[in-house]
Amino acid sequence: MVGSKWTKVKMALGLKVNSCIYVPRTEEDFPALSPPNPAGRSSDALSLSPCDSGHRLRMPTTPTPSSSGLRLPKHSIKSSKKICAICLATLKPGHGHAIFTAECSHSFHFHCIASNSKHGKQSCPVCRAKWKEIPFQCHVSDKAHGRSRISNVPWLQDDAWTTVVRPSSRVDGNRNIPVPVHAAEPRLFDDDDEVAIQQSMANQSPATVENFDDDGHLNEVVEVKTYTEVSAVPKFTSHNDFSVLIHLKAPATIFSRQNPKIAGEGLSSMHQSRAPVDLVAVLDVSGSMAGTKLALLKRAMGFVIQNLGPHDRLSVIAFSSTARRIFSLRRMSEAGRNESIQAVNSLTSNGGTNIAEGLRKAAKVMTDRKSKNPVSSIILLSDGQDTYSITSSDGSRSNSGYQSLLPVSIYLDSASSIRIPIHAFGFGADHDAALMHLISETSGGTFSFIEAENVIQDAFAQCIGGLLSVVVQELKVEVECVDPLIRLNRLKSGSYKTILASDKRKGSIDVGDLYAEEERDFLVTVDIPIDEFHDETSLLHVRCEYRHPVTNKISILYAASEVKIQRPLEMGSLLVSMEVDKQRNRLLSAEAMAEAKVAADQGDLASAVSILENCRNKLSETVSARAGDRLCLVLDAELREMQERMASRKVYETSGRAYVLSGLSSHSWQRATARGDSTDSTSLVQAYQTPSMVDMVNLSQTMVFRNPSARPALRAAFSFPARAQPR
Repeated sequence: MVGSKWTKVKMALGLKVNSCIYVPRTEEDFPALSPPNPAGRSSDALSLSPCDSGHRLRMPTTPTPSSSGLRLPKHSIKSSKKICAICLATLKPGHGHAIFTAECSHSFHFHCIASNSKHGKQSCPVCRAKWKEIPFQCHVSDKAHGRSRISNVPWLQDDAWTTVVRPSSRVDGNRNIPVPVHAAEPRLFDDDDEVAIQQSMANQSPATVENFDDDGHLNEVVEVKTYTEVSAVPKFTSHNDFSVLIHLKAPATIFSRQNPKIAGEGLSSMHQSRAPVDLVAVLDVSGSMAGTKLALLKRAMGFVIQNLGPHDRLSVIAFSSTARRIFSLRRMSEAGRNESIQAVNSLTSNGGTNIAEGLRKAAKVMTDRKSKNPVSSIILLSDGQDTYSITSSDGSRSNSGYQSLLPVSIYLDSASSIRIPIHAFGFGADHDAALMHLISETSGGTFSFIEAENVIQDAFAQCIGGLLSVVVQELKVEVECVDPLIRLNRLKSGSYKTILASDKRKGSIDVGDLYAEEERDFLVTVDIPIDEFHDETSLLHVRCEYRHPVTNKISILYAASEVKIQRPLEMGSLLVSMEVDKQRNRLLSAEAMAEAKVAADQGDLASAVSILENCRNKLSETVSARAGDRLCLVLDAELREMQERMASRKVYETSGRAYVLSGLSSHSWQRATARGDSTDSTSLVQAYQTPSMVDMVNLSQTMVFRNPSARPALRAAFSFPARAQPR
């Protein structure tokens, strides 16, 4: 008997593992930049900093292939002969026992090694190697119900909550306690950190107060301009569908750049004064995300965390076969950042893809929170098809059912509701682009197609660069006819909600939030009747109303003057407005993309390609194209690339559909989306990108990578209009 046990011990000491070996990553594997961790905490995704900092960061240590030191072993004859060096029982898969393989390659029953580690031991009982990751089995006390229970991680089919954590700086007495990443989820998600007290601008420094006029409104306001397609229409001529362009541009910041006191304070002052954000990240951690994908996702989330301010709050939902809130809405103070990074680094990949449950949890975080920051948003990333989607009675998928998973304020018309956009990121060739686009479109968010896995961080950077620069909220454009004979035909606003009065004398467009220096263009068409009695006709009044997110003040402003045209007896040829012509071309292209997608989805790729080709031909004949306008050149390039992505059914299914949907999302909202691939896009117009987006993407791209030449540039989604050069 004794001899038999000694034999087992010898076998354990010489144990060789064929499956689930944890391979620690080195700085050569994931080089990046960061100062050394002052707290001595072992964290995989600490602060990211520009490349000139001279420091390097150890990037997410994602085990191969499971991204965790914990994994259920593969069924094999050889594995059944392995021995746990603690209990000396066979390491046999199944029977509710998880098997833990340490960094030193020795394996144990998880419950055995967790029991061993809970007393503070952080080394292998076989070879005494020091561990960076510690197995920890957490029994959570549910004080609210007066009982102790074991909380289960839904994507691990074990008898207890099993996880691997890193040593934390929290101490109890004189020793470190391994802190579990996950905690039992409460019934209500009202455990969010309190919102930081935001002082009214009027109560801040005198330098800030100088930016208000006598009515208490900020001096920097939304810029409103109007353009008519031509400047005159003859008296005895009527004109149907006459186009008037309304151009809006948000201020650079809520501060006046001309104020030397403010300008001298630079970015830190802007950062302190901007509207803080509540952000929920819904992340796919299904089995297909294992390995490099999950490591890059962790790094991207580390970048997001490090660039959120102390007044911003973040929560993370991880979903696979089910979903779990990894941590509540936390303020990104230094402590909040460190704990968030630790939690994100603990994520492991396993199971299916339940987007529905992930969205439910995100909606619950937003609706249950006890306090709100002025800006709210959800980002969703997935690389696969939803395997738990809502189905109809005939067994087919029902994408429309996803509307019920979103916060009520997204799809119900309510003047008091807070719009919570979902910015969706479809990752790789296997994601459900149609579903992701539907989710973003329903919520007022954007859909981005991430074709190359190593641009996840850049795509996130572009998105948060916008979210962290909101300067206008609840923007509404109102249009009213002046001349009693003028009638409105259409308000061409893309996906923005429009209302046209029954008498066609008034109309409105709900624009919502604008990022700093973001632009919007809307075409309004009217019918102009014959007018033999007047030398000019007044067409429209344009009025804007919006709220300042920091001060909560309402601003109302009008276009500089009424929109008018001359009415001469006769007239020669008139120049068509280039501004109006460019927007017509943009809308024409978007309509062609949508029509081509319908044909391609029906299997008629030849017709889809023909539709895009016809649009290109029409563009080439327009006034702006003949003048060599760069916007037309980029529109043509976008249409041509879509044709190439419809060359075959396989190409269309793997990338073409997602590429077209990302473009449609960008055009419909006039907001930048990302399309990353291996093509250098430095010569292309980075359209709809705002300066804050550009700055954040540049910050992301200045990080040091192992092979910079293998990291493709992030391509904005060919969205328009092209940003004007700095004035």
